[in-house]
Amino acid sequence: MVCMKLGSKPEAFQREGQTWTCKAGLPGDVVIEVGEMSFHLHKFPLLSRSGVLEKLIQDITDQPNCSLQLHDLPGGAKSFEIIAKFCYGVKVELTPTNVVSVRCAAEHLHMTEAYGEGNLIKRTEDFLNEVFANWDDTIKALESCEDVLSYAQELHIDSRCIESLANKACADPILSAQPSSRRKKSSSFNGDGLWNGICTEIESQTVGEDWWYEDASFFSLPMYKRLIFAVGSKGMSPEITAASLMFYANRHLPGLMGKSISKNNVDHVNTSSSISSLPEEDQRHLLEEIVSLLPEKKGVISTKFLLRLLHTAMKSHASSTCREDLEKRVGAQLDQAALEDLLIPNMGFTVETLYDIDCVQRILDHFISADQDSEGSSSPCIVEEGQLIDQNPPLTPITKVANLVDGYLAEVAPDVNLKLPKFQMLAAVIPDYARPFNDGIYRAIDIYLKAHPWLTDSEREQLCRLMNCQKLSVEACTHAAQNERLPLRVVVQVIFFEQLRLRTSVAGWFFVSENLENSQGQQVDADGKEDQGTGMNDMGLKVSELEKECLNMKQEIDKLGKGKSSSSWSILSLLGFKKSNPKNSNTSKPCNSKATASPPSESTSAPVNGGENHEKH
Repeated sequence: MVCMKLGSKPEAFQREGQTWTCKAGLPGDVVIEVGEMSFHLHKFPLLSRSGVLEKLIQDITDQPNCSLQLHDLPGGAKSFEIIAKFCYGVKVELTPTNVVSVRCAAEHLHMTEAYGEGNLIKRTEDFLNEVFANWDDTIKALESCEDVLSYAQELHIDSRCIESLANKACADPILSAQPSSRRKKSSSFNGDGLWNGICTEIESQTVGEDWWYEDASFFSLPMYKRLIFAVGSKGMSPEITAASLMFYANRHLPGLMGKSISKNNVDHVNTSSSISSLPEEDQRHLLEEIVSLLPEKKGVISTKFLLRLLHTAMKSHASSTCREDLEKRVGAQLDQAALEDLLIPNMGFTVETLYDIDCVQRILDHFISADQDSEGSSSPCIVEEGQLIDQNPPLTPITKVANLVDGYLAEVAPDVNLKLPKFQMLAAVIPDYARPFNDGIYRAIDIYLKAHPWLTDSEREQLCRLMNCQKLSVEACTHAAQNERLPLRVVVQVIFFEQLRLRTSVAGWFFVSENLENSQGQQVDADGKEDQGTGMNDMGLKVSELEKECLNMKQEIDKLGKGKSSSSWSILSLLGFKKSNPKNSNTSKPCNSKATASPPSESTSAPVNGGENHEKH
């Protein structure tokens, strides 16, 4: 820390209680009261350095008790003590922590060069320029501005401090960053066998763009806001600004603290020893201010952190504008969210459900709106009847969100207070093409049906319209075919499309085998013919296995039909199913490449695809 020594005379002041007395030989002839402190001094040293004191002393010269009151002096008694010693030429020291108040007091007393060369205004200004050259000293000076803020603002001292800090924060950290006293205290090397010199060298080599975050996080909110505006005006990237805001928020808003906290992760900050305990009202105001400072650029703030801010905003009952802003920000990058972060407890006054589903609905609406407006939005991918589903579909943003919503629905489905319309509304926001597989939505529907056994048959069928039976995996089809909670119509459709898929697979095998036979028959010899025969045998075994699977499915349909009414079998017969004959099944010819199953007509039954073309009773 830099300092400036003024004066050369030995100490001549003595304090007794609330009184300062100058022991300069002659008794004092003026008493100056500053706050609760009294200074018994001499007139001449004071009026020779200060225009204000000169005028005041002249006005009271004829009075028997020569007493002055300077209760409005910036910095109070501490500042006047330094001023009095300076007037007497006694040794005194200026530091970054007292120079601002002394500078303001000198201005207040009009201690200009007209009252002596090298007067206090000039000396304090010269020292401030030295202070601004150092990061830590500038921080101390800026913090001391809080005590005399109105005077410091008039002299633009606070602005000069901010400007100096912003210049250093925006400069190359390796070239300009200076070790911070706070970072020295907070950093620890835990005695890992490193010498002090090596530790210092490592610290200087690992200085990154975040070197100033911790020091800035100690500022009051008004000062911190001004620093953020200053670094932004100097071209600092939104990513760095956002990281500093997250650091500051984590220090002063305990509700944002995560599981693992480290300074290197901008989502969190290790401030366990310095978390501020602000009143609830102040925390709410702080949260709203931080949200207003967040950069508009998408992706500079993690979705996890935004959701934490949103959770805290709801818990502290922040303004609706603040919450809406956070919901839009989360919606714009919802594909980066994690399921656990979306499980926001319901903070409403009339709590119906455990989690705030309405909030997630609004976030999802924002995402869909932004996805539709974006140029790179995914085009619909329609699955034809019998088409094999891609086992590894591309993970586009809308696909990621579809998986996220399906997982969220599965988490909230057990809530008995969750009404069917709200569940349907949330699930229906996702377009059909965004779900290459429907296993996730099927699982959520099944959990909801299990938790709500009182649903009517009509409501169950209405709920099942949310899924597309053509997009269920083999495992999901197997489960659905035996699921007693599903309506019979859905079970039949699942079995139909699975059989159709198997027939298409068989036809595909024969198509491949014919091409293989033609290509090999043109260029193989006797040994090649033998290899071809072996390949055809393997192909026959695979086809046989597929036929057995078809047989098992028909047997399941038989069992299903025996347990249902005659109306159930009428639906199966309309789909083209017949009771299987196990004795004749092995001798039946497999379908060729042109053989296809006739899909059901729209008047009888249709794939449950988003609720369209569902059979009317």
